Amino acid sequence: MKRADANTASIDRHVAIAVASPDLARELTAALQLPSRPVRFSISASLGELRAALEREPAAVAVVDDSILGRAPVAETLLQLTETSPVVVLAPPWRQSDFIREIENGDVEFVATVGDFVSLAAAFISRRVRWADLAESAIGVPWHELPPDFASILRHEINNPLTGILGNAELLLANLRDKLPPGSLQRLQTVVDLAVRLRETTRRLCNACEREHAHARTA
Repeated sequence: MKRADANTASIDRHVAIAVASPDLARELTAALQLPSRPVRFSISASLGELRAALEREPAAVAVVDDSILGRAPVAETLLQLTETSPVVVLAPPWRQSDFIREIENGDVEFVATVGDFVSLAAAFISRRVRWADLAESAIGVPWHELPPDFASILRHEINNPLTGILGNAELLLANLRDKLPPGSLQRLQTVVDLAVRLRETTRRLCNACEREHAHARTA
């Protein structure tokens, strides 16, 4: 995998954390203090605060504790959040089935709040930050030349099949890790890495396109 360039790596990535417990917020931020990769946190104690934080600035990843969701409809809430940022959900194991569709779409990671779940959550968050670096592009895009429905077309034509490619490649990795030679495993991992990079780039292009068109309508 190619490393992010120096300019990208020097950017403080925004990680939005929404948890009810101040102790959990401290544990997460402590686990993500990486001297080689600047990360800047916003801490929210409610879903409303998280939404406001993401409106001010999209995040490389948003971490959401299940208790923050409350009685809010899961599908609708996560759809709103993932329009700007991928999400890592922290919840009891029995809640995983409630997030299956969003997990399959690739926009949500699920971490069961048992055992040393903070370390697992930190690993997911770090991976999303790394993917954000890889997806960053210095090439300007002439948004005004693109049709208003460009983002929807891009999501349908690229993200949908890409989710299938990524899901199948990850399934092969999981099932054949002990059976394939190292060279074949590396090639399969490259497929996963490139699919993830393309998906994250597509997300950023779609979000940027929608913001620019929304700004043009209100200007």
